[in-house]
Amino acid sequence: MTGTRDLKGLAVVTGASSGIGEGCARGLRERGASIAILDINPAGEAVARELGGRFFHCDVGDENAFEKVADEVEAAMGPAEYLVNSAGILQKSAMRPRDFPIAAWDDVVRVDQRGTYLSCRYFGERMVARGHGSIVNIASVAGMMSTPLHSYTPAKAAVISLTATLAAEWGRSQVRVNAVSPGVTRTPALDAALKRGDRSLDDLLKVAPLGRLIETSEIANAVAFLLSSEAAAITGVNLPVDCGWVVSGGWHFYGGLRAP
Repeated sequence: MTGTRDLKGLAVVTGASSGIGEGCARGLRERGASIAILDINPAGEAVARELGGRFFHCDVGDENAFEKVADEVEAAMGPAEYLVNSAGILQKSAMRPRDFPIAAWDDVVRVDQRGTYLSCRYFGERMVARGHGSIVNIASVAGMMSTPLHSYTPAKAAVISLTATLAAEWGRSQVRVNAVSPGVTRTPALDAALKRGDRSLDDLLKVAPLGRLIETSEIANAVAFLLSSEAAAITGVNLPVDCGWVVSGGWHFYGGLRAP
């Protein structure tokens, strides 16, 4: 039986040019998987080269492009044993619905929700045909609660729901589908938001019981576990990796989290 330190086979990781996706690609490579990176950002080519893998340019929201790239990946590297869907874009600001352009709403939903579905469809159906495979979708703790991000939050909630529906759909074919919901993770996108003043580090840390940000390597650890045979009986779950952010909400009615 293999464990998280022995992930043999091809892992396809979308959105791995930076951030959580890149962290997952690095973590899976360290555990023995070969890596195919699918991204619209050409920076992913350097990451793939460093990991001894291959880069495939792909707009995850484009159905025709996805069908083509799934064929290209399999022809060049063989069948995918693992799939990590990390491609996504953030909602830039918490606008009221009346001020939020529908085009911006569409952009987030197209990548975060539609892109996850297309990736699952084109790689997952191949796993179904072979009778084995493991998928992890990167959702978000935002998808587990109410926030003023009126495109990002529903899109990530949809990813969590999609994970459950596909786990039931494909379970008899021995294809497992799970989700990881990161909390506030240290990424280049977050660093840029902090520098712009769009986010406050003090506010972010205030609601995390562990009092810190999450590292991308910690997301990768959870992903690797769910992909591995150590999680062979686990499918359809959503695992928050959030330093406790989800459980802290009700405490704000009572003065917030307490100092030691």
